[in-house]
Amino acid sequence: MSGQLCERLTLAPVLPARARAEALLQRDLIERLHDEDAAKALTAHFAANPNSAALVAGILAHSPFLTQVMRFDPAGLLAALTMRPEERRDALLAEVAAQGGAGCETPDLMRALRRFRQAMALLIALADIGGVWDVETVTAALTATADMAVRLAADHALRQAADLGRITLADPENPGLGSGLVVLALGKHGAGELNYSSDIDIVVFFDPEAAEAAGVAEPSSFFVKLTQQVARIIQERTPDGYVFRVDLRLRPDPASTHVAVALPSAYSYYETVGQNWERAAMIKARPVAGDLDLGRRFIADLAPFIWRKYFDFAAIADIHAMKRQIQTVKGHETIAVAGHNVKLGRGGIREIEFFVQTQQLVFGGRRPALRGPRTLDMLAELTREGWINDKARDELGESYRFLRTIEHRLQMRADEQTQTLPAQKDDLEAFSRFCGYPSTAAFGKALTFHARRVEGHYALLFEEGPSLASEAGTLSFTGTEVDPDTLETLRKLGFRDPKAAAETVRGWHFGRRAAVTSSRAREVLTELTPALLVALGRTADPDGALAHLDNAFVRMPAAVELLTLLRSHGSLLTLFAEILGSAPRLAKVAALYPHVLDGVIDPAFTSSALDAEAVARRVRSAVGTPPSVEDGLDRLRDAARQENFLVGARLLSGVYPAQQAGQAYCAVAEACLRVAFEDTKAAFAADHGIVEGAEIAVLGLGRLGAGELTPSSDLDLILLYDRPDDAEASNGRKALDPVTWHVRFTQRLVAALTVPTRRGTLYQVDMRLRPSGNKSPVATQFKGFEAYHSGEAEIWEEMALTRARVVAGDAALAGRAEAAIRAILARKRNPAKVAAAVSQMRALIAKEKGEDDPWDLKLAAGGLTDLDFLAQFLILAYAGDCPELLVRDTASVFAAARGAGLLSAGDASALGEAHRLIGDVQLWQRFTVEEDFDLNTVPERVLRRIATAVGRPDAKVLRAELDETRAAVRAIFKRVLGSARPG
Repeated sequence: MSGQLCERLTLAPVLPARARAEALLQRDLIERLHDEDAAKALTAHFAANPNSAALVAGILAHSPFLTQVMRFDPAGLLAALTMRPEERRDALLAEVAAQGGAGCETPDLMRALRRFRQAMALLIALADIGGVWDVETVTAALTATADMAVRLAADHALRQAADLGRITLADPENPGLGSGLVVLALGKHGAGELNYSSDIDIVVFFDPEAAEAAGVAEPSSFFVKLTQQVARIIQERTPDGYVFRVDLRLRPDPASTHVAVALPSAYSYYETVGQNWERAAMIKARPVAGDLDLGRRFIADLAPFIWRKYFDFAAIADIHAMKRQIQTVKGHETIAVAGHNVKLGRGGIREIEFFVQTQQLVFGGRRPALRGPRTLDMLAELTREGWINDKARDELGESYRFLRTIEHRLQMRADEQTQTLPAQKDDLEAFSRFCGYPSTAAFGKALTFHARRVEGHYALLFEEGPSLASEAGTLSFTGTEVDPDTLETLRKLGFRDPKAAAETVRGWHFGRRAAVTSSRAREVLTELTPALLVALGRTADPDGALAHLDNAFVRMPAAVELLTLLRSHGSLLTLFAEILGSAPRLAKVAALYPHVLDGVIDPAFTSSALDAEAVARRVRSAVGTPPSVEDGLDRLRDAARQENFLVGARLLSGVYPAQQAGQAYCAVAEACLRVAFEDTKAAFAADHGIVEGAEIAVLGLGRLGAGELTPSSDLDLILLYDRPDDAEASNGRKALDPVTWHVRFTQRLVAALTVPTRRGTLYQVDMRLRPSGNKSPVATQFKGFEAYHSGEAEIWEEMALTRARVVAGDAALAGRAEAAIRAILARKRNPAKVAAAVSQMRALIAKEKGEDDPWDLKLAAGGLTDLDFLAQFLILAYAGDCPELLVRDTASVFAAARGAGLLSAGDASALGEAHRLIGDVQLWQRFTVEEDFDLNTVPERVLRRIATAVGRPDAKVLRAELDETRAAVRAIFKRVLGSARPG
């Protein structure tokens, strides 16, 4: 931007009543200058530039500190007014850097830094008060001032130590390089948002190994003395003033550590006892002196401490409690004008910073874009990521700039680190004018507007919590006897056995479950209990849901994370209660691994679009590059648990219909298969090498192949491989012949999917659908697969192939395998013989497993087995003439058969509707009941929940419709197979 500062001025303080700018300039500045030339030059400038005159006069009227600076350095004042402010800033930085370089003595450096800081303070004040620079530019210039001071002081101290033979510098021009010294700026300094008259928060670390390599005999003593010297150079008051006050107390455990801390000790501290406020502080950490690369590596290594992998809503409670404590102790619990603290008070700067930082702490572990240090930048990023809306960003950003401007004005008056407005009437009136307002009333209106707005946004995010009183009635669980009113309330809420429910909750409060015995857990539980019981009462089985939660507390080591998270999000509490009452499998997962609830809070949770590739990317990212096979297996199970939980949660929330949930479960399984395949192959090849020219393809069959998995489905797999005829043994240090290589690799892959680890199990795998079943090797050579299905395979084995598809492996063999399967299925067959074989197999299954249980929707007459067998019959009998039948999912086969004239429109429609209804009900059965679906043990409310989920008014209507539907399916099944004619 071009233009001298005086040409760009737009604002100025309001002068006191009856005060004139010319008189103030003459009396308080010009007449007090000892340099006549400077006095004449300024007089001429003010005469020619009324905006400069108004600005300087206003400063003289309201800022004793800046008045002294202008009197001390009138040439600097004139330079600031007549140069581009950006040029003046850069010139001051370059000048002090040159003065403080090699050869500079300590007194000279201290003098140069103090005069540099005063010149920068004057320039920044003129540009700020005059409306030339916005808040971001002002704070960046203040930060650059502090950066320069710390860097020059640290470099000077290192050079002095080198001159005394205490350290050997790798590069005298860059003393910090290789020294082992790390100086981090924290707080507003680290963020690049330093305020006008602030302390600077720095922490000093050192690398003992690097220091010893640089010739430091006793690193701890050396760096402690060096830190003390740096602080003295910057903050000691001399006749020239001081540069910055230095605060070293943000280092680990400052009461028991030296001012310089060894990096290994720092790592250990943060990893073991680091607290949430320290995480928040380290968000803004930035290396400013010493070995900058080492500092950056240190911050990168601390990322797991700062940015937790899982959402941590305990951080919100912790930091907000600290905020409340500050308000209570300091007396800032209300919004005022006189005596109000614009940083710590209600609606102040700290609330905006907490608004941003707590969301960064909670979500930044999963969203790297939220890891930036600057408040305004992160408000914008929170908007882009979907955590806050445009209105919150704009209003908080505007209020932040306003409050920071007021903060700067307070500190410009006397160079004091204060954020408290004047309490006396006359003083507050004068300050209002300094801020450009004609009266205290006008200033107070603006301040109150911004504070109220900030307080509103902050309260919406952090201060809303469940009331101890419930709208349903009395809920009291203290005392020696159960409260009768509480029993009545529980009965109204829907609990069938309110006395047992009350005793369960009383047991929590009396410490009968270790997971809720900590003081924090009991505090949160007390606040949460009414809302929790109301939410449980709305589920299909309140008593069962409460029992599930109580059992979870038995298994959990600690429940505070889960309880805090539920308290923070009402919608999440509702969903969690629904899970407890309707989906016992999900309830166990959520209780034992509360972090799986993280994704429910993500804005993407409500998206109904299924993006299988996005699932695959998330699973791959979660597993990453593990340090060991065991760790990789654990990570894969964690990723699958998270993704499968989200599928179930979306089903329960109505985001996914049942059919789409089945497809989503398949997407998770396929993603896990691919990762397991890639990582297992890499680990196996590291030991045994590879068979040159060999290829592998993994086939998914059954529900996996059809895209219809349920939460408890096994994975039906076949592993195919192909190799050159002349292939030799693998090329690794433990070479294997080709057959043995592929058999052992398959065993290793199956183990990766099935073996229980510290993180539980992943999937059960069934490989009995391979040629010759368990009689053959677990890995099937592709040529043998083709040969087997050319003459040896039975009809039931070809039926299984109707759902086969490649789910992992090498692309070339995958394409050949898919083509071979299509060719096998498209062969001409005798429809009557296929029908006879299918009917015979269905009868055999009915004899061995039964078909009379109407709620066993897979095996019952007219259930899923009839539907699947009928679709498979149509493919095997007619795909040779009708290739459009070569689709994998059952409903699509019926639609294609209608188009080919093999089914009437009425039959095809009835079969499609039946497949949807029966499949949906079965999926909900798997959610609501873990064991067999026995009507003698399944509560009526669970049946009602299933009926509601599939759009039926009650369980009676659903049962009648299922009976009618299955009867129709069995009739069509018999008619279609019975009408098959010889080919």
